[in-house]
Amino acid sequence: MQKRFFGTDGIRGKVGESPITPDFMLKLGWACGRVFTRHAGSAGRCSVIIGKDTRVSGYMFESALEAGLVAAGVDVKLLGPMPTPAVALMTRTHNADAGIVISASHNPFYDNGIKFFSASGAKLPDAIELEIEAELEKPLTTVSSRDIGKVQRVVDAAGRYIEFCKSTVPEGFSLRGLRIAIDCAHGATYSIAPSVLGELGADVSAIGVQPDGFNINEAVGSTDMRALCNLVRETGADLGVAYDGDGDRVLFVDERGEIVDGDELLYVIARHRVHTGVSDAGVVGTLMSNLGLELALSELGLQFRRAKVGDRYVRELMESEKWQLGGESSGHIICSDVTTTGDGIVASLQVLRALAHADMPLSDLVAGMTRMPQTMLNVRLREKCDVGDYPAIATAVAETEAELGADGRVLLRPSGTEPVIRVMVEGRDAQRVASLCSRLAGTVESCIGA
Repeated sequence: MQKRFFGTDGIRGKVGESPITPDFMLKLGWACGRVFTRHAGSAGRCSVIIGKDTRVSGYMFESALEAGLVAAGVDVKLLGPMPTPAVALMTRTHNADAGIVISASHNPFYDNGIKFFSASGAKLPDAIELEIEAELEKPLTTVSSRDIGKVQRVVDAAGRYIEFCKSTVPEGFSLRGLRIAIDCAHGATYSIAPSVLGELGADVSAIGVQPDGFNINEAVGSTDMRALCNLVRETGADLGVAYDGDGDRVLFVDERGEIVDGDELLYVIARHRVHTGVSDAGVVGTLMSNLGLELALSELGLQFRRAKVGDRYVRELMESEKWQLGGESSGHIICSDVTTTGDGIVASLQVLRALAHADMPLSDLVAGMTRMPQTMLNVRLREKCDVGDYPAIATAVAETEAELGADGRVLLRPSGTEPVIRVMVEGRDAQRVASLCSRLAGTVESCIGA
């Protein structure tokens, strides 16, 4: 069975356009309730945690999901605006059967979506998503009045999550004397990240901490680092930290105001673990991870494996390899010995630990990894299709790979959230890489472009 609604990370789209509508969310809540109840078995009533980011449509969808869940006989606990990883944590600590996050992550306010966590705080497996889609095909029914679910609001969620984040570093660890600029994207970390870093002793300058429902990710956050880069340069901060709208991603800015991406942050954490004697045999990245990361990890004596794009696929491969560190270039970083999912605040603390241990500026710390020039272009599609069905594209890919030789890579990947094909070329010469990527994207555009 092929999925109709679920993408690489839940369901996402433009508010008011199918499936991101109140009536669909009502049905989705009901379908989820039916599936979660079935898997909960006879161990008492099923319960679900719901959190959301700061976009205005979250209130509408929260109400719709809540109604669908209680109609299926599920008890609901509402967290209000909370980072996505906080929902994963609360799902575990409240012994809930599942967690739901209403968020479109790094997208603009006019988009929204739904992410899910299992009882263990991990992303749902494909099989459960397919079960939910099967339930969506059935007519909505309501349990008896005696069995309708109850709803309550969790009032201490933010404080509990703040304490959890601080507990992920050793007792006595301090950021005192460190000047940190942070950008919370007017999103779910707006009050929590400044509190965590400030309570650990950092001198914090914050932007992106005044959400109004419409300004989430608008010229701020990990998808637009210009404001944070400028803030670091203007204030003379030691570094900058940028989160995305729902707080599961993090990127850094070094003391010079230069961006440090997720691949470089993975290298920093991995290096620290090797130097402190707590490292596994390897690290998991994705098909999009820079070749420079693979080479740098090899110099540390670490293996490297590539998962499909998507943090849940990274986590699945980490479990298969029995490794505890993995992530994506975008800043999804998973430290599974600390928490169950990508957590921007927790990952930033892991980087800050490494920085304190190395006792050097961030720019010097990341210098051990040399990024390979990489160009990626998006080709918008006329309709959903398989690039493997087009011989001209296959020929163009083969020609590009031949020109790059062993010093480069080519990747064509359909987006899980947009109707686009991502065309990526990587190699040693930036100008040549850009030219080859442009040529290849042109071929894709001529065959299947909108």
